[in-house]
Amino acid sequence: MTAVLDAPRSRLLVTVEQVWSLSVRATVATFRRPTDFIPGLVFPLLMAAVYASQFSRAVDLPAFPEVDSFLQFILPSSILQGIAFNASNAGSDMATDIETGFFDRLISSPVARQSVLIGRVAGAASAAAVQAMFLMGVFLVFGAPVKSGLAGAVALVIISVALGVALSGFGLAVAIRTGSTEATQAMFPLIFVMIFISSAFFPTALMKGWYQSVAEVNPFTLIINPTRNLVISGWSWSDFGQALSMTALVAVFSLGLAYRAYLRRLRVS
Repeated sequence: MTAVLDAPRSRLLVTVEQVWSLSVRATVATFRRPTDFIPGLVFPLLMAAVYASQFSRAVDLPAFPEVDSFLQFILPSSILQGIAFNASNAGSDMATDIETGFFDRLISSPVARQSVLIGRVAGAASAAAVQAMFLMGVFLVFGAPVKSGLAGAVALVIISVALGVALSGFGLAVAIRTGSTEATQAMFPLIFVMIFISSAFFPTALMKGWYQSVAEVNPFTLIINPTRNLVISGWSWSDFGQALSMTALVAVFSLGLAYRAYLRRLRVS
């Protein structure tokens, strides 16, 4: 019995424990600071209130999808906005760790190298899940339900988690590459520009010219459209698979950038 208790734990188990600990640290750090997560909840709601008031009659246009309300139409884009807000925190917190020297102390300890990066991504993913559930609940209260029911709500949370991973990858790539909080925060307006030049707030069928051309190939459009179908039309495995696979592609790209920058920083640290 003593031999079993004293047996060394496997390297995989130790790595999993380290990833879990760093993920919990990142998640707790996010929710411990209201200034970090409240804007990601309040800003999308304020924008939704303004848009729903201004464009409520747009749902009567011939090319507009059949919806119960404009609020229901913009539920996926409101979730995306909130996730974009909080995903920036993963990069900013990593940059802060680099600036304060905590990153160097962490990698000089016997911690698994990948757990530092995975922990930050996991923190952003858990925050995205909470945001998606909160925003769906608020929209439901104001008469914008998810028509695909519980299955659709679960699908939206899964897609949101994948989006949190994907968007945090871009922030982490800049943070690790530059080691600067200011540079990391400066790149996120670009993500909001991409959100606005997509089908987030209007169908691409109602757009014209270059704006329509850019919006139709915008990755956010390819994620939002099938996700929106789950909200306004009902359950579809095809829509769920399309939204999740497109989000996964973006995640692979952004995490690839982050991991490449991470390996480079490990070499020079």
